[in-house]
Parts: sequence; structure tokens; C-alpha cells
Amino acid sequence: MFQRLTDRLQAIFKRLRSHGKLTEEEINTALRDIRLALLEADVHYGVAKDFLNRVRERAIGREVLQSLTPGQQVVKIVFEELALLLGGKGIGLVSAPHPPSVVLLVGLQGSGKTTTAGKLATLLKGQGRTPLLVAADTRRPAAASQLQVVGGKIGVEVFTDPRASPPDICQEGVRYARGRGLDPVLVDTQGRLHIDDGLMAELRAVTEAVRPGETLLVLDAMTGQDALGVATAFHRAVALSGVILTKLDGDARGGAALSVRAVTGCPIKFIGVGEKLDALEPFHPERMASRILGMGDVLSLVERAEAAVDRARAEELARKIQRDAYTLEDFRDQLVQMQRMGSIEEILEMLPGFPAGMGGLQVDGRAFTRMEAILNSMTREEQRNPAILNGSRRQRIAKGSGTSVAEVNQLLRQFQQSQRLMRQVLQAGKKRKGPGIFPLG
Repeated sequence: MFQRLTDRLQAIFKRLRSHGKLTEEEINTALRDIRLALLEADVHYGVAKDFLNRVRERAIGREVLQSLTPGQQVVKIVFEELALLLGGKGIGLVSAPHPPSVVLLVGLQGSGKTTTAGKLATLLKGQGRTPLLVAADTRRPAAASQLQVVGGKIGVEVFTDPRASPPDICQEGVRYARGRGLDPVLVDTQGRLHIDDGLMAELRAVTEAVRPGETLLVLDAMTGQDALGVATAFHRAVALSGVILTKLDGDARGGAALSVRAVTGCPIKFIGVGEKLDALEPFHPERMASRILGMGDVLSLVERAEAAVDRARAEELARKIQRDAYTLEDFRDQLVQMQRMGSIEEILEMLPGFPAGMGGLQVDGRAFTRMEAILNSMTREEQRNPAILNGSRRQRIAKGSGTSVAEVNQLLRQFQQSQRLMRQVLQAGKKRKGPGIFPLG
């Protein structure tokens, strides 16, 4: 996401940092380039203009012109104003004083409402909550069935009543949730291919029926500036409390994300970053600004790692390394945990110094899949005792995993390197006489 904008901004900042001092003319030139970069990223013209005016007011002053590091000061100002443009601080879901909380998901057909309802339920379930999905889209064929399939995958109940009207379905769903202690209630409303009076009248009727604590617009980020018109129309009709941007991972420009808060006044609360049901993230403006400017997003990376890593298994792994009992079984478990964190590209882009697109660096995203296939083609005995992997066994494993003997050999070399590295890290921790890098329990 934001690849084009990040590339352009990094080139501009590199040029600014090359100057020992900056003149007002050089800053104005850089700001014109930033303006073009924003417009090329499909940012709304008025939003780009106001943003640059705020940056210019701060940049052309004593803070920058008399600084020993003027280029860095300009980057700092752009970062702060960009974070402010995106909303300043992340805003989570508001909980009702008397459960269940009701969250209404609205949007046009095709924006991804049903899938997003499942993603949001997955996220909330991971936080220890017990959501209920309500299928209130009676217009689209099989909409309720689709939501039931999604709910079945994630283990979340789905309420629907094909004989009732959408407002009645929502009221019944809230009563059902209250009686069973389910909270929150996530309502998947109907959408249409375009905005019309009938759609808005139905959404207002649903709103009056259940008085939702949150009304979130599910918006396709790839529609660019068209998304802003959609957001404005929905906000006027049903008073949105926030926006969920979907398909942000497929949008190299990112204009909708940079413009929607300024145009509608509604905060972005969540972003969709993939197709899987766990690919929804809370939106943090400062972290996103950092990623756009190529500074990485270490906090989000740490949160992903914490969610993906099983602490008990991590402690057991540390004990195994201590006993020199680290096996290919453990190696496979680590690969699975890394895959839960996302693709290699996503992980690298969260690290400082790796811009969007990774500066042309080629990463084979299928490497983990092939490695896992090789490990799964081994017997339990082979995984626990790699020393018995002779030539014939390696040929059998290669054939069973659809890979080559060379790839099997490469994986075994990587496993040996991993063993050595972990021993070195553990020994280094002991020499410092501190608590150690690994949690040893």
C-alpha cells in the first residue's frame, strides 16, 4: 500500500537531506513536489492544498531555516501533519453502557461488508469478546448464507430471519444477543450498486430500530476519489461514526485513506490488509504516517508477533535450545508462527529502512509454503532425528512435497544455520548474566 507515494516522498526527502542548509526557495520547490506526489496518489485536491499550507507555515520559519539539520526537520513536520491528516490518534469501537453494543456495517454492494463483518468478528473474538453476526441483507440473494459460512469458519453465531424485514431482524438479533450474553452485535446491512433513496430510507429505519452505538461505513479503498463521494452521502444520511477501509493492501496510491477523514470528519477505525478473515487491523494514524514515509511500523510488527506466538511453546523451545534438543519439528512450528504474522513483504515493510515495494528487492513469498511442504513430507522420526536423512529418504521427501532434492538439502542447511544461531544467542545471553533473550520460565 502507498507504494507510489512512499517512493516519491523518499526521493524528495533524500534531496532535502543532501543540503547543509535550506533556502525558502528550496523548501517551496520540495513542497510543490510533495503536492504533485499527493495528487498522483489520488488525494483530494482540497485536502492536499490544506495539508501543504500547514506544512509550509511551519517549514518556512526559524524552526527549519536556522536548524543544523533542516532536511530532517522538514521530514518531522511532514510526519506530524500527515498523522494529523489521518486522524491524529487511533479511535477504537465505543462500547454501550448496557450490553450488547450494536455495530451497524453499511456500504455499497461489492465493498466487502459481509467479509468485513466476519473479519471484525474474528478480531473481537481474539480480544476475548463473544460477537453475534446479524444477517440483515434481505435484498441480495444468498447474503445470509454467505454470512453463515463466514460465521461457521470463525466459530461465531449468525442470526437471521428470512421472513422478517431488516429493522425487525435487527431488533430480534439484539434481543437474541441480550438473552445469551453475546456482545457486540455486528449487523451486516444491505447494499446496492449505487446510492439511492430506497437504500438510505431502509438504513434510517434500521438505525431507528436498534439505535447503534457505531455506524461504520465499509469503503473500498481502490475506488479512489469516488470513495469520498460515497462516504459523504452515507454520512449525511445516517451519521457515520467511523470508516473501515477495505482492500487497502491492493491500493498503491492510498488517496482514499489520506482524504476520507478530512472530507467527512469521520475517523478511520479499521483497515483491511488482505483476503483472509484475520486480515483486519485497528487503524493507527501515526503508525500509518510512519509507514508512508518509509520509517516502518515496529509497534504493529510487535503486536502481530505477540498475537502469532504461543508463549508456552516459546518457553518450551527455549528449554529445548538449552538442552540442544531443537528439531525439525520445532523448525516447522516456527515457520507456521511466522506465516501467521503475514507475508514476508508485509513484515519487511514494517521495518525501518524497507520502503513500500522494498525498493525492488525480490522476495519469494512461496518459499515458506515449499519449506512447510518438505517438512510435512517427513516422518515423525525424520523430523526428530535429521541425521538419518540419507539420499533415498531425501529423494522420497522431494517427490512427496513436489520439490527437488536440492531444495530439501537447502532446507536442511537452513535448519543447521538456525540451530547454530540460536545456540550463539543463548550463549550471549548467559555471558551477560542477565535474564536472557529467551523466556526460560
